[in-house]
Amino acid sequence: MQEQTRAYLRGRFGDHYRRSELSPPPEANEREWGYIPWTDSPGETMIRHRSLLDMGNLEDFLARERPKHVYFSAGRYESPGASSMGEKTWRSSDLVFDLDADHLPSVTLGEDSYAEMLDKCKDALFRLLDFLDDDFGFDDMTVVFSGGRGYHVHVRDETVQELGSDARREIVDYVRGIGLDDEYVQTSEMRGGVSQRVVETGGGWGRRVHEHLLEFVDELLAMDDDEATARLRELDGIGEGRADTIYGALQSNAEALEAGNVELGGVGLRTLLDAFVDEVVEEQNAPIDEPVTTDVNRLIRLPGSLHGGSALEVRRIDRGDLDAFDPLVDAVPETFVGHEINVEVTTPGEVELRGDSFNLQAGVRSVPEYLGAFLMARGRAEKAPE
Repeated sequence: MQEQTRAYLRGRFGDHYRRSELSPPPEANEREWGYIPWTDSPGETMIRHRSLLDMGNLEDFLARERPKHVYFSAGRYESPGASSMGEKTWRSSDLVFDLDADHLPSVTLGEDSYAEMLDKCKDALFRLLDFLDDDFGFDDMTVVFSGGRGYHVHVRDETVQELGSDARREIVDYVRGIGLDDEYVQTSEMRGGVSQRVVETGGGWGRRVHEHLLEFVDELLAMDDDEATARLRELDGIGEGRADTIYGALQSNAEALEAGNVELGGVGLRTLLDAFVDEVVEEQNAPIDEPVTTDVNRLIRLPGSLHGGSALEVRRIDRGDLDAFDPLVDAVPETFVGHEINVEVTTPGEVELRGDSFNLQAGVRSVPEYLGAFLMARGRAEKAPE
């Protein structure tokens, strides 16, 4: 990035902080704060181990320093401004989840557009929230667009505040479906005086596997007999004889299967259930970034700040607005709207932003400032003279 580009963005980031409302976290004075300045050195240097006492008024500090990125800690400390983690004296931490489009199995880097990557990341966010709402029953949650490639979720329930890294890793493993075994999917119940294995239909991974199984059975029963048994034989562990047994059990015991009974057809139906577990995990897990959640001292982006790699705003999103939220529209800072600037496009191509599609050619171009800031922050353009 050239010096004139860096100076321009730094100045306009300062303008943003002078006119914007920030969303600091609860107990902000008990947290560590950090930021990355605009520098001409290779890479980025984090300035951290700051407290609000060190920084003074947050809005004034950001307007004065005009940083490239701004962070606060998930953890709360007795001395948040101490220069080492040991001296800070940890008290508690929010449970933080990070979804990054670059790390999603469904994203094809180099093929998916930025908009497509963000759409896929939003789908993963809904899966994560399903776990946090239904499986864990968390109440105090904040959803944030990261300003870059994904989303953060901050859980601030009292029940999670004192969890250590190992306990947080167990939560990570659960939402990612790592090491999923029978205890999460099946249980035993006494039915008619006999102990039977049943699927946990009420919630958790059992509910997800059971719903997938019922959808498959509905499709199967809509086929003719030969087609249905042939479809069953495509699954691992199911040969011709077992396929006939399972198909017959499904035809005559639909209500029992609806209730979660997997003893129908003996071992065959249990084999069918087991065949779907990996498939359900692959489709419905939440591929979160493990180190973010397990680190009780993690620094995370401040809502209301700007992301120096996109010039988009880190946006707190009300749950009721999440369906309609479009990061490439709603996270465009108003500071950059209403002006045209000149930039030299160095990486041409299509860009979708603020509801418009731009097909940019290389060279000096006059563009809306929000587009120019986005291109410069992402390394696709440099500031040109006006």
